[in-house]
Amino acid sequence: MSFTMYTTVWCGYCYRLKAQLKRAGIEFTEVDIERDPAAAQIVMDANGGNQTVPTLVYADGSAQTNPSIKQVQAKLAEIG
Repeated sequence: MSFTMYTTVWCGYCYRLKAQLKRAGIEFTEVDIERDPAAAQIVMDANGGNQTVPTLVYADGSAQTNPSIKQVQAKLAEIG
C-alpha cells in the first residue's frame, strides 16, 4: 500500500474520497481513528493536535489532510 487513510465512519469527506480513490483504482489502507487510539494520535500529530479526517499518511512519512483526488494522485506520482 502506498498510503494509509485515517477516517471515521461518520465523515462525509472520508466517504467521498474513498469512493473517488476506489473509482480511480488507487489502493490504500483504511484505519478508523475512533477504534484505534494510536491512529488518533498519528492524526493529531499530523494536524496540530486536531483529529481532522481524512488524513492520509504516505510511505515517505508525509501527510495530507482532506486532499482532493488530484492532490492524492500528484503525491503518489511524486513519491513513485
